[in-house]
Amino acid sequence: MKTALGHIKVLDLTRVLAGPWATQNLADMGAEVIKVERPQGGDDTRAWGPPFLKDVHGQETTASSYFLSANRGKKSITVDIATPEGQRIIRDLARDTDVLVENYKVGALARYGLAFEDLRKINPRIVYCSITGYGQNGPCADLPGYDFVFQGMGGIMSMTGQPEGQPGDEPMKVGIGLSDLMTGMYATTAILAALEHRNVSGEGQYIDISLLDCMVSITSYQAINYFLSGNVPRRMGNAHLNMVPYQVFRCKEGDIIVAVGNDSQYRSFCKALGCDALGTDARFSTAGERNRNRVELIPQIAQAMKTRTMAQWIELLRAANVPCGPIYDLQQVFEDAQVRHRHMRLSLPHAAGVQAPGVANPIHFSETPIHYERSAPGLGEHTDDVLSKKLGLGADRIAALRKDGVL
Repeated sequence: MKTALGHIKVLDLTRVLAGPWATQNLADMGAEVIKVERPQGGDDTRAWGPPFLKDVHGQETTASSYFLSANRGKKSITVDIATPEGQRIIRDLARDTDVLVENYKVGALARYGLAFEDLRKINPRIVYCSITGYGQNGPCADLPGYDFVFQGMGGIMSMTGQPEGQPGDEPMKVGIGLSDLMTGMYATTAILAALEHRNVSGEGQYIDISLLDCMVSITSYQAINYFLSGNVPRRMGNAHLNMVPYQVFRCKEGDIIVAVGNDSQYRSFCKALGCDALGTDARFSTAGERNRNRVELIPQIAQAMKTRTMAQWIELLRAANVPCGPIYDLQQVFEDAQVRHRHMRLSLPHAAGVQAPGVANPIHFSETPIHYERSAPGLGEHTDDVLSKKLGLGADRIAALRKDGVL
């Protein structure tokens, strides 16, 4: 099958989530991704369970939900890069690699002769992406950190959760590893841009990307709100700082999200609500006025929303072209007709002899569709195959390296 990146070879020296998410994106688009793992234990997230995938005998494997979520379509080899032989293997693989992605601590790979400056000498075309918590320089560059730290430090938690003074008003993280996933997406974009630059210039390059930078970047319009007004954004629960009504409302049965984005939608919403007067009231007729007068407006809408069930409002508001939606749990997400139609749930073959679940890549290409062949690899599943085919190592040599603890 024709794929967008079928000609690209990726050496993946990442673990946990941000780096693996980026390299999984590349694998989904057809790149050959060779994931390098520690001989004992492999990627940290293999142990982040339960739940774990069970094999055909019902025994737990090393495939945790975390690992399965970010490593499909890759080949796994085990190499101890702390050994001279392991370092030689990585250098030999890097000679014919288009992209190397790593998320070691700042300076760690330089000690092994595997930094960008080392590898560009043997492969000037290599695109080398380093993912760290704080970036390659600055007063915090040497510090460790996980997603939770950067959701707090990057400002997202200060804007997420119940307003101060309400029950449960502590700062709240997002329910997924947001900084990891966003960093993985930024890294994917940067790698593709660097590859395109190489197509023109013939030159590889180094990419420095950090979780903290990415979280600060996605504060986006909230940061600009602060720059323009001088007011620090605070937690507003499910309300929106700029748009009104744009929040959750309690219905006669269930809750609904109403997301009115312009004045035309607001008038349609009021008509469907049976409150035409609210649509023409000068206090609420424009987005700016609704924002200034939200304290007067929202209670009137909230009262009207309690007259029908969530399902009834969904039908009425969608018919009126008003953006709205239910609040699903994950079971309901994957039972939804639209989600099912878009084939967002995957079932992929795994080395354990069973089908492993997955969530589809949301990209839909017209000419080079995303192609899924296999789930996340078993630890070291492809070591012998990769070393024999890529580096020409014989079975005896591979066995000796394994005996010495290199593999």
